[in-house]
Amino acid sequence: MLALALSLAAAPVAAQQHIERRPPRPVPPPPPAAPPPPAQPAAPDPNAPPPYEPQLTRLAEVLGALHHLRTVCGAKDATIWRDRMAALIEADAPTPDRRDRLAGAFNASFRTWARSYRSCTPAAQHASKMFLEETSRIATDVRARYGP
Repeated sequence: MLALALSLAAAPVAAQQHIERRPPRPVPPPPPAAPPPPAQPAAPDPNAPPPYEPQLTRLAEVLGALHHLRTVCGAKDATIWRDRMAALIEADAPTPDRRDRLAGAFNASFRTWARSYRSCTPAAQHASKMFLEETSRIATDVRARYGP
């Protein structure tokens, strides 16, 4: 009986020896990993300047020039340019750093034009006219691109 059990136990091994060996089946590659979730946009920095900062800086420079040139030429609107600059700073420069930059641009331009024009000349009148047109262009552009 022991011999029969041993022969039965060995039979599958013997049978396996007579079976032709086949190469192992290739293992399929693992499925691709799921793509990572999209990166969350960073929260905007509240101290970062707005995208229209270059135009605002230029507008401050133009207003500084107009304040000097219109005053030198005795224009009726000579005093409004400083007031408009103050209103612009109050409306759009909530941080002290931005206020300083815009006021600095206004003041630097005012001083530059004051050194160049101490009296009203045809060139000063022409520059004033050009600056009035530029102010309008900048204000229209910023309003159209960035707000109401």
